[in-house]
Amino acid sequence: MDRSAILSELRAERDRMDKAIAALSGGGGGVPSPFKQIRTKSRARGITAAGRRKLSEMMKARWAARRKAASAGKKK
Repeated sequence: MDRSAILSELRAERDRMDKAIAALSGGGGGVPSPFKQIRTKSRARGITAAGRRKLSEMMKARWAARRKAASAGKKK
């Protein structure tokens, strides 16, 4: 092999090593990790008063229907 071919192979190997080191150390170079999650603007999560009221009414109706079904089953 001639000197220029050896130098180009060594430079290519150095570039690969630099990218690997940057990826492992969390640097900006290299391929981004698929496990990193990009955090967007944080938003408050919760339920509004109207949503809480609606949920309460739905659950009351659900439990009333269950009680009605259970009492109808006992009468037979």
